[in-house]
Amino acid sequence: MTRPRKVKAKKSCCDSKPRCKKCPVVLKRLAKEGYADRRDRREYAVDPRVPKSVVAAARRR
Repeated sequence: MTRPRKVKAKKSCCDSKPRCKKCPVVLKRLAKEGYADRRDRREYAVDPRVPKSVVAAARRR
């Protein structure tokens, strides 16, 4: 069993395309899909086995 990875979200989105992996929108979308748990206001525990297609969809604008 692998331990979840702690990720601290950035304060705001940087408007890059695609969104960066630490963007709060991306982390919220991953949490909505069930691949991340929100620990604090800006901290998430992300499952290291997230499929690439799910990450790509979360980063898409």
